[in-house]
Amino acid sequence: QVQLVESGGGLVQAGGSLRLSCAASGRTFSTNAMGWFRQAPGKEREFVAAIRWSGGSTYYADSVKGRFTISRDNAKNMMFLQMNSLKPDDTAVYYCNAGYGYSNYVPQNYWGQGTQVTVSS
Repeated sequence: QVQLVESGGGLVQAGGSLRLSCAASGRTFSTNAMGWFRQAPGKEREFVAAIRWSGGSTYYADSVKGRFTISRDNAKNMMFLQMNSLKPDDTAVYYCNAGYGYSNYVPQNYWGQGTQVTVSS
């Protein structure tokens, strides 16, 4: 019902920046927010950030707060993640997700294919 496609991943040096994009299509009205998760080799998938489609509410993991900024363009059905001051620990496959945001972000079972982010030291 909801299709998500990530792009913008790549290789950057520590301290550098990268901007990820997620394009959504389908029944996006069935959710009220979108978010980013990431998964590093040998680790579980973890929440990164999310944003509601209206109202401007945002959610961030403590590990990225102050470095990453999430935004969206509702007219284009797109979501972005501006990542600054990148660290090697940020290396992971980043996934786009659609879900619900209230007091916390709750992901639903809509995922993109993922985009690789590699941060070298």
